[in-house]
Amino acid sequence: MLTVKDHNDRAVAAYAAVSGQYWIEAVKDGRHVLIRPLAEKDREREYAFIKRLSPESRHMRFLAQISEPGTALLDQLMDTDNQQRTAFIALVHENGQLIEIGISRYAATGEHECECAVTVADEWQHLGLGTLLMEHLIKAARRNGFHRMYSVDSAGNEAMRELARNLDFETHHDPDDSRQVIHRLQL
Repeated sequence: MLTVKDHNDRAVAAYAAVSGQYWIEAVKDGRHVLIRPLAEKDREREYAFIKRLSPESRHMRFLAQISEPGTALLDQLMDTDNQQRTAFIALVHENGQLIEIGISRYAATGEHECECAVTVADEWQHLGLGTLLMEHLIKAARRNGFHRMYSVDSAGNEAMRELARNLDFETHHDPDDSRQVIHRLQL
């Protein structure tokens, strides 16, 4: 098992080789992760990430049971323009490769409103990664002129409820489906 220092030391070169806009952030246990905008080159990473999620995490993300992310779903997830549809990916250096461990995204649903989602790999949950990803997403939404952000989630998703509370989202039951809640944030 690598120490936090060993993990971070090994990751330095891999993170330094990344081009474009990115951030190196520390999660609660001290390990460093790389966060950057999602790019087309991440398609296989996104597929592998979804496949590695536990059935429960996959269900919480898609509000449905999916076993195999198909081409249409991947096309939709990869469709970003960094204005109306934005996504940030969290990567970690593991065995010589950058592996996706989390993603946050929003998509415009109105002129000044967007729906958001965040997903963190099971083994990286409860380390503050969801908060880091959402903070980047919220900043991007504000910068792109959005005034409201919301997320529709399972009423049983305690992790999302806690994250929403920590980020000052207001939470209400979905009037159309008692099994869901809606988290809203004024930007």
